[in-house]
Amino acid sequence: MSQEVSPAPSATPKTAPTVQKKQDNPLTDIIVNVILPVIILEKCSMNEGKFWHLGPYLAMGLALAIPLAYGIWHFLVRKKVNVFSAVGVGNVVLTGIITIYLYSNADPLVRAKAPLLFGIKEAVQPLILGSLFLITHNRKSPLFNAFIYNDGIFDHPRINKAIAANGKQSELGRLLWTSTLLFFGSFCLSAVMNLGLAYWFLNDLDPAATNWEQLYNHQVGRITKWGFAAIGLPLLIIGGIILARMIKGLKSLTGLETEKILQA
Repeated sequence: MSQEVSPAPSATPKTAPTVQKKQDNPLTDIIVNVILPVIILEKCSMNEGKFWHLGPYLAMGLALAIPLAYGIWHFLVRKKVNVFSAVGVGNVVLTGIITIYLYSNADPLVRAKAPLLFGIKEAVQPLILGSLFLITHNRKSPLFNAFIYNDGIFDHPRINKAIAANGKQSELGRLLWTSTLLFFGSFCLSAVMNLGLAYWFLNDLDPAATNWEQLYNHQVGRITKWGFAAIGLPLLIIGGIILARMIKGLKSLTGLETEKILQA
């Protein structure tokens, strides 16, 4: 009689390690794209005195090279285009083009156009960003969802189930669209503020000054610094208003209480 050999108990299958995507660090973005260029433009643009005084040309080149190199590195490492990094790189390129044009023309009439040229460039950046929210609205991953209506804040499965039960899909679509329009409005406000900042800081520059490049760099640094607030402040205020509006609208459409709509 043959003895039946039971198979050895199989080892508990190992769960494949979860590969966690590296998230962008907002602090790094701020340091590279705002703080370092501002410091370089304001502290390194003088021609002589200290060893860090590089002169206006080298200072502007370095201030532009750092965020440009970071944007390229970000693309090579992440293997995908980040729309905000792409817009940032575009902003750096436009700043460089405008600066080269103004540096190469010593004519005071040309340099007197600096507020208009730089103001248009500063206004275009938030308008492009805001337009991306409208363009991606009907896409699979709308940018509005990443900022406001994301699953880190809202309980999407529970909300969608209640919306379907109440037959309120079209009303939800209108709520998301009008909220997206409001968010776009914050970028329009930022564009106006950026245009005003460019005129405020550059309009008083004497186009015939012998150290015009140095003065220009210093003011561009101030525009960069305050421009970050000009974009961030409207986004913060209007974003808070939109978030409250979304919660109120979802409560009405789903019949759920706030704690059921939001993630724990």
